[in-house]
Amino acid sequence: DKKEEAKAYYGKILEIDPSASNDEVKKAYRKMAVKDHPDKVATLGEDVQKAAEEKFKAVNQAYEAICKER
Repeated sequence: DKKEEAKAYYGKILEIDPSASNDEVKKAYRKMAVKDHPDKVATLGEDVQKAAEEKFKAVNQAYEAICKER
């Protein structure tokens, strides 16, 4: 169903299993947020920064959706 698909999609973004614990979700979110933060790649050019910004937004959205569901 759609809920399971969403769980799998958000889990894929955060690189976690859909059945991950709250601590695992938070840990994965922090790791991905640091890795994909646009400020970290500011010196690599506008294209790279824009891509990082998109990924960062997706990571935040995934984390919020997972937290909201629990």
